[in-house]
Amino acid sequence: MSERAAFDYQPHLRGELLDMRPVTAADHDALFALASDPLVWALHPERDRHEAAVFRQYFDEGLASGGALVAVCRATGAVAGWSRYSADRAQPGEIEIGWTFLGREYWGGAYNRDMKYIMLAHAFRFVDRVIFVVGAGNLRSRRAVEKLGAVLTERTHAASARGAAWTNLVYSLARGDAEGPGSS
Repeated sequence: MSERAAFDYQPHLRGELLDMRPVTAADHDALFALASDPLVWALHPERDRHEAAVFRQYFDEGLASGGALVAVCRATGAVAGWSRYSADRAQPGEIEIGWTFLGREYWGGAYNRDMKYIMLAHAFRFVDRVIFVVGAGNLRSRRAVEKLGAVLTERTHAASARGAAWTNLVYSLARGDAEGPGSS
């Protein structure tokens, strides 16, 4: 589809708290330093992502996706986390934002909100709708996307990894329904 062909999956984005840029292989160690904290993944369906080998696979998949972005704290220059754009599970006119994680020192809403606002503003330049695919039991992430204005759809996505299976819920946010800067 022409929208997806024109979509810039790895832009440089500037927010109030974070800058985002394309991930590189050199970002692995800084990201793993954040991700190696088991509490980062406590509500995630893949709770073992804090393990080096599991994180390496997650990181390599993100790097290969061509849509992963590193979040850098503007105040300190430190890597704060990452997120990603993908069209793999999106329908025409949509893009997915997901695979997001932040180090615990960046929890509390402001950094995630800044990250999502700048990613949404970029996405809505190309598509009419953004989806978020969230593990059914990941209440922290579900609340975070609901705070952005995303609504739960009837769509689901079955997932599995290393012998475990779970259901992901699909949230949708239309251009004009998003909360925050850059949403209109």
